[in-house]
Amino acid sequence: MGQRVIFLVDMQSFYASIEKADHPEYKDKPVIVSGDPARRSGVVLAGCPLAKKRGVKNALRLWEAQQLCPDAVIVRPRMQRYLDVSLQITAILERYTDMVEPYSVDEQFMDVTGSRRLFGEPHAIAAKIQRDIMNETGVYARCGIGPNKVLAKMACDNFAKKNKNGIFELNHHNIEEYLWPLPVGAMFGVGSRMERHLKRLGIYTIGALARFPLPVLKKRWGINGQVLWETANGIDYSPVSRESHDGQKAIGHAMTLPRDYASFEREIKVILLELSEEVCSRARISGVMGGCVSVGCQGADYTHPTGFHRQTALMTPTNGTMDVYRAACRLFLEFWNGKPVRRISVQLSRLCSDKTRQLELFENKEAQRKIGYTMDRIKQKYGAASIIWAVSLLDAGQALERAKKIGGHYK
Repeated sequence: MGQRVIFLVDMQSFYASIEKADHPEYKDKPVIVSGDPARRSGVVLAGCPLAKKRGVKNALRLWEAQQLCPDAVIVRPRMQRYLDVSLQITAILERYTDMVEPYSVDEQFMDVTGSRRLFGEPHAIAAKIQRDIMNETGVYARCGIGPNKVLAKMACDNFAKKNKNGIFELNHHNIEEYLWPLPVGAMFGVGSRMERHLKRLGIYTIGALARFPLPVLKKRWGINGQVLWETANGIDYSPVSRESHDGQKAIGHAMTLPRDYASFEREIKVILLELSEEVCSRARISGVMGGCVSVGCQGADYTHPTGFHRQTALMTPTNGTMDVYRAACRLFLEFWNGKPVRRISVQLSRLCSDKTRQLELFENKEAQRKIGYTMDRIKQKYGAASIIWAVSLLDAGQALERAKKIGGHYK
């Protein structure tokens, strides 16, 4: 078949673009998608190009963004709308190939190797996709093209986003000219910490990393060193797969609390139960159980960070809320320093199928199991807030408020 042709299709300022498409009156105005302007803790989730020209960046605190762009229209996020548009875009991409892999809510990989006879050469296909997405959603898409996923991703991030036509192809014939001169921090997979480590070795550009002796990198970082060297040289064997996100190794939830929680009995236990319920509900829906429970927390004093993350093995795998909750409580009490907390997490790992279960002589686990699956069906039919634990009605409870949100943001 020859060399593969992979696209990474990225939506420009996705949330803000949808808001501008849905509200024509915002067309010539800077738009910022963020939390409630009345809350100083709100951060920028997305800014349209007009706002970005004024210095607004993602994750900037809202009050800082408003100082840079005082005339900006502040819009609260509508996560359900953004997810709906993301699925709509997936459907558009699937007109060109069945090999579409969502990478994030606003980025998707495509393998169009077998689509060229139907739709033309790669640049022509990319232009058609851009037009379809713009005409049907009002969102501008950029497209990185490469022979593999890693080059398509770097073509999009470093070049297509800066091109007038929003399309760029990066391949093994031009990486030395275009990719290698870039700073090593611009390479996919290199964060700020790794960038500092590489610079200590005298590696300041992607090209320097590509030419660096591989045995030294492998000795220093093992398999990660191999991956870094391969990425710099444009090597990536991972396929575009619709099943890439299947077979997850763990299911977890974390919650940033609306205020400091200091009482274990009156406040923290409520959150541990709600998190255990969310984790176990996802496990039951996925048809899995877990043999290991993890709990983490972060202290309320951000200037002097405190907290922990610990795990414990269970006697038998479970997806029962109360089983996970009891283990989470034990872990929390064992490692908590007694000071107020602002963030708590619960995770279930070592996953296995829920089709086979250990029989219990002294407990009716089957009846408890059926209760959990019944609660899930009720929630799926009538909504997440249709049935909750009674303690969630206390002041500390967040279940009702979280039922209004997706990914921590209002639907």
